[in-house]
Amino acid sequence: MEFFKIRKDIPFMRHALVFNLISLFTFLLAVFFLATKGLHYSVEFTGGTVIEVAYDHAAEIQKIRGALDQAGYVDTSVQNFGSSRDVLIRMPLKQGQSSAELSKKVMDTLSAEDKTVQLRRVEFVGPQVGKELAENGALALVIVCLGIMAYLALRFEWRFAVAAIVANLHDVIIILGCFALFQWEFSLPVLAAVLAVLGYSVNESVVIADRVRENFRKMRKASVTQIIDNAITSTISRTIITHGCTQAMVLSMLLFGGAALYYFALALTIGILFGIYSSVLVMAPIVKWLGVSREQFIRPPKKDKEEAVV
Repeated sequence: MEFFKIRKDIPFMRHALVFNLISLFTFLLAVFFLATKGLHYSVEFTGGTVIEVAYDHAAEIQKIRGALDQAGYVDTSVQNFGSSRDVLIRMPLKQGQSSAELSKKVMDTLSAEDKTVQLRRVEFVGPQVGKELAENGALALVIVCLGIMAYLALRFEWRFAVAAIVANLHDVIIILGCFALFQWEFSLPVLAAVLAVLGYSVNESVVIADRVRENFRKMRKASVTQIIDNAITSTISRTIITHGCTQAMVLSMLLFGGAALYYFALALTIGILFGIYSSVLVMAPIVKWLGVSREQFIRPPKKDKEEAVV
């Protein structure tokens, strides 16, 4: 299905060097912010106390957050859990303070605002658990990257595998760089969004790679630059449909999903926008510069047995 069809190929590769320099600059900038500011990890990674409370009516999240802020509990995450009446509060780890003592003070603060509040459970997340989650998250990223490279190398050619993983890691590092720059909370849902972006971005790379391979067989007299430009141009309509529909759903979560989904949707939004850019203007030029050619996809005709004997 196509919304429109472009008759003349857009010369993307003519400006490939400029686009890659922009990508390199944003990548290095993201790495700089990660190195200097670091990520603002949530309670799942740093350790802390998780308190679940319930109300007889729909909880007012902003009112609860304001009451905790006034009581001196900073960097506290407050969100609905399960229903509008259930609230999950995540509080960072503090030296010399037990979970029982903390939960009692929190309940006293909340009871002063609303007498209907009830304590459901209190859980302590140790820093060791958070360290294991961080290590497992990093391991998951590595495994996903290796899986993507193996698939593309087997499905197409190793040049596409290298180009796609560079483009996808470009997206991931920029997402992390944005979270480091603005000190947005990096939580398990955000990590899930990063992994989703890796899988989502590679889909666009696969589509373009497949069209490039097809063009090598159809456009016999065209150069590599013309083949790549045609592959990107012919998939623009599909790109707009796919990414537009996905971003519409993500935007609804970003605007109406509340605090529980805000950073998850924000990470997906950044990943989708940069995923389009990297698949088209990062992956394709790298494939070209790595020396992709028609001979890698079209086998030469077999010689006759008599010629072979001679």
